[in-house]
Amino acid sequence: MASKGGIGILAVVLVPVLVVALSMWVLFFGGSASACTVGSGAQIDVDGIGADAAVGAYKRDQLVNAALIANAAVTLGLPAAAQTLGVQTAIGESTLRNITYGDGAINPDGSVADSIGLFQQQSFWGTDAQRMDPTTSAGLFFARLPGVAGWETMDPSLAINAVQGNADPNYYTQFRADAVAIMTFLTGAGAGGAAGGGGCAVSGDAKALAVNLVAAMGTGKLVLAEDRYAAEIRGVADGSASSICGIDVRILQVITIALNIFDQVGVSDLNRQCTGSIEGAGTESAHWINGGGHAVDFYSLNGHGLTGCDTDSMKLLSILDPLVPAGSRAGQAQCRTATYSHIIQFQDTLTHLHFDVGFTDGPVTNP
Repeated sequence: MASKGGIGILAVVLVPVLVVALSMWVLFFGGSASACTVGSGAQIDVDGIGADAAVGAYKRDQLVNAALIANAAVTLGLPAAAQTLGVQTAIGESTLRNITYGDGAINPDGSVADSIGLFQQQSFWGTDAQRMDPTTSAGLFFARLPGVAGWETMDPSLAINAVQGNADPNYYTQFRADAVAIMTFLTGAGAGGAAGGGGCAVSGDAKALAVNLVAAMGTGKLVLAEDRYAAEIRGVADGSASSICGIDVRILQVITIALNIFDQVGVSDLNRQCTGSIEGAGTESAHWINGGGHAVDFYSLNGHGLTGCDTDSMKLLSILDPLVPAGSRAGQAQCRTATYSHIIQFQDTLTHLHFDVGFTDGPVTNP
């Protein structure tokens, strides 16, 4: 729990992350470069959220509350960025649970905070009924947000703090990754999301990325050919992965970028050291070396089988090339005539698209 200057909270402690929004190159889409944003700027179909919907530890009831918060921002005419800010706030205040109590925080005047609801608002925000109604309480938050000068360009936690008035201005940073993952689910592959909605923010945190990939597996947008490789992603997401069963954060980013481009992504291989699978280059493969997990094999994109030189493979490589570190590698060189600035090509079987970062130390960055 955090010390609050007049507003109580109930929160779980998560690992702080810095979420970086990557600009996606739209070559082959007939347009020019454009920046992706988190959120849809459109109403989310709350009824379309499945009974078994989950994003990491957040279950359907919490996701419904998140959707209601996002919709309240749209109703007030606020931009997409406000949706994620609202969800981030409620995660930090109540873990997206509409609770009838606060944490007993002490106000500056010495009184005990009477905080309730998703946003842990005190009585000076509104009536009990208003503060306990998800849409109304979100509206109370969003009504004050535009009064924060420059909120759209501020660090998200600082913008939230200016509205909520808690003691630690950086408190909400730790909830950003979860908010992005939830909004990605709700506005992208998640039930009822607006077509082509959010999901473009690419985190630099392996756990946050894996949580989002687990959500994509749950909706069928990300398909793993074998459950043993799906288990590797789940292990990163829940923190149980061993030292030889992790996945390079850059590979998780590459898979996430693929999910932002294609309606469905099929992956066949990740960390082969974890599974004990010795094939292809064996223990010298980027799938195996240095603890394994530095490569990904895509076997399908949008339901189409890949050869490495098919249209979808070429599209993905062209988009990845300016984003990935120099020295990244792609297989199936024998069937391509294209050249790349960052990607090195080598020969491989024409049954998939191999991509790895196992022989470079550089990060995935903006072009």
